[in-house]
Amino acid sequence: MATATAPSREDFAKLLDESFGGGNLQEGSVIKGKVVGIEKEFAVIDVGLKTEGRVALREFTGPGRQADLKVGDEVEVYLERVENALGEAVLSRDKARREESWGKLEKAFNSTEKVQGVIFNQVKGGFTVDLDGAVAFLPRSQVDIRPIRDVTPLMNVPQQFQILKMDRRRGNIVVSRRTVLEETRAEQRQELVQNLEEGQVIDGVVKNITDYGAFVDLGGIDGLLHVTDIAWRRVNHPTEVLNIGQQVKVKIIKINHETHRISLGMKQLLDDPWQGIEGKYPVGARFKGRVTNITDYGAFVELEPGIEGLIHVSEMSWTKKNVHPGKIVSTSQEVEVQILEVDPVKRRISLGLKQTMRNPWEVFVEKHPPGSTVEGEVKNKTEFGLFLGLDGDVDGMVHLSDLDWKRPGEQVIEEYKKGDMVKAQVLDVDVEKERISLGVKQLAGDPMESAGDLKKGSVVTCEVTEVKETGIDVKIVGTELSAFIKRADLARERGEQRPERFSVGQKVDARVTQFDRKTHKVSVSIKALEVAEEKEAIAQYGTADSGASLGDILGAALKQRAGDKPEAETEKAEE
Repeated sequence: MATATAPSREDFAKLLDESFGGGNLQEGSVIKGKVVGIEKEFAVIDVGLKTEGRVALREFTGPGRQADLKVGDEVEVYLERVENALGEAVLSRDKARREESWGKLEKAFNSTEKVQGVIFNQVKGGFTVDLDGAVAFLPRSQVDIRPIRDVTPLMNVPQQFQILKMDRRRGNIVVSRRTVLEETRAEQRQELVQNLEEGQVIDGVVKNITDYGAFVDLGGIDGLLHVTDIAWRRVNHPTEVLNIGQQVKVKIIKINHETHRISLGMKQLLDDPWQGIEGKYPVGARFKGRVTNITDYGAFVELEPGIEGLIHVSEMSWTKKNVHPGKIVSTSQEVEVQILEVDPVKRRISLGLKQTMRNPWEVFVEKHPPGSTVEGEVKNKTEFGLFLGLDGDVDGMVHLSDLDWKRPGEQVIEEYKKGDMVKAQVLDVDVEKERISLGVKQLAGDPMESAGDLKKGSVVTCEVTEVKETGIDVKIVGTELSAFIKRADLARERGEQRPERFSVGQKVDARVTQFDRKTHKVSVSIKALEVAEEKEAIAQYGTADSGASLGDILGAALKQRAGDKPEAETEKAEE
């Protein structure tokens, strides 16, 4: 009886190979198989292994293609595992198609050839495209030459794409539909542009409308109809005149043969309303028009269809200088304007609104000539005076120096506040400079009128009204004039130059050292009077070499002066 020998390692490998059908099938590779049955949602495929594998029927369908699978068909599948826990081969049609597609796509990418695919889903920033099994990303900016609002008509439709970037290791593919369109369009444009000429009138269809104009299809090539070339009149937005799909007759204004850009015009087919414009709108004439647009620098007024003029903000109002034009006029408002300037070359007309109204400063001076009294509300306080609101919406200014005769303006102005009603006298009106000068102190009369024949050098009697550390305030008796005697002018002797030796109500004699009726400046000095009296005494009673002392001379002068005064005053002088 023969004993059985154990199989060698080579025999075992052979038997194992035979058990799997004797082929060279490897996991992770694409292999061919035959459909041996279809069960509900799965196709049973024999790939020559020990057992068949099952693949979901949906893997044989996809965007742009339908499943048409039947028993006996030969298909390529991806072998993921030779045998799973159920003893079946694990197969995938999707992965097989993906592997096959990546190979084809890499060749197309390297040779810059176009590939066919289907847009099947929308994702953040763009769309996904099925390139016969491989999924690519289509950025939104690469869908079309111009932005498309609705991409639905492009979904699930086979079309060509250009691969921009691909990375097999990461599984990333980026494609562009726009590049394909631009290339096709460039070829078409070049051919069509050659058949067009500048100045040619052609029919077209409005294809797209933007804020700056409309794109018109001229039969396979687009031209731009800029908003300023739609009509001679102002068109704020193309939709005011045009609609998508509308048929229009346009004139070719310019053709750029390098960029294939075509500029179109509609208004060029109509007569130019600017011809003979100077005769129609002479300078100084007045017309009525409609406000069409308002900007920060003024308002545009349509005088007739196609003819607009600008009212600059400086020509809108006599009095409202820093106000936005929108607060003076409104869009669609009918206004009367005056022609200020016409430039037919630049196609500009300058208009004036305020010129149709009387100058309020002229009206004011007619009603309130210099010397008249007016009343106004305090509108503003500045470092140089008060501004009062007056009749006719004009302002007048009271300078600090015209607030009070006696006190400094900086002090007096603090007594006023916005909203106060103030009476003032009109001092001057400058119509050209649009200035009105007012005075408050003038209503009280000029104190200089009470000075009589007072002049520099006059000796006056003053009454002390206030004692200060730096001197004394006094009022010149018999007048309405006031003055301030500073410490240094209180006496000839330095020791007597003390303000505290004076009291309110006390009367003192002084000499006028400054008197100016125009500037209302009056200065008096006790020291100047004493010095003058000393010189007079020396001249009258003797000189230094006469033997009389200065005390004797002054004493004699004092006695003579006392002899001219009442007895009480003489005794006081002797004391």
